[in-house]
Amino acid sequence: MDEVEETRLNPILKMLDFIDTLISRFEGVMLAVGVIAMTVNTIAAVISRFVFNSAITFTDELNMIFIVVVTYAGLSYAARNGRHIRMSAIYDAMPAKTRKALMIVMASVTSAFMFFLSFYSYYYIFEVYKSGRILPALGLPVFYIYLWVPIGFVVTGLQYAFTVVKNLTEKDVYLSTNVKDGYSDTDTDIEV
Repeated sequence: MDEVEETRLNPILKMLDFIDTLISRFEGVMLAVGVIAMTVNTIAAVISRFVFNSAITFTDELNMIFIVVVTYAGLSYAARNGRHIRMSAIYDAMPAKTRKALMIVMASVTSAFMFFLSFYSYYYIFEVYKSGRILPALGLPVFYIYLWVPIGFVVTGLQYAFTVVKNLTEKDVYLSTNVKDGYSDTDTDIEV
């Protein structure tokens, strides 16, 4: 039985795949909207400043909001696609069973750490809320900007937890729910 059939038959994997797909779509929308909005906002600021000789006062604050959204949506995106920073020289030299055990431990610890950070970011947001700070140009309460931080940490924690489940239920080693461990063999021609 291949992995696709096994995933269809296993209700836990089926549910995790469904949740993963929903989260993936949400991340994609947030990343796309954030990057496009940041680009449009920056171009509008440059045109306003240099063509019309009049600065738009709120562009810096908008870009700050977009950077927070893109950063914390991107955190989960990187975890989902196995694009996080890895220093794997020792890990790569180990046998498959050891790599699998290490991946389960690393993903478990990272997931727990992400949930821990989301817990503390909630308290930080609460402190910012109590302070009553607002953005000067937009007039929005500052705590709204940071609501994306615990969301990003929770979704990233879920991604690493899903990676643990994937490694516990599959025979191969997975860096994330849909990225197998290993390197692709590609021939590269170097011109001198």
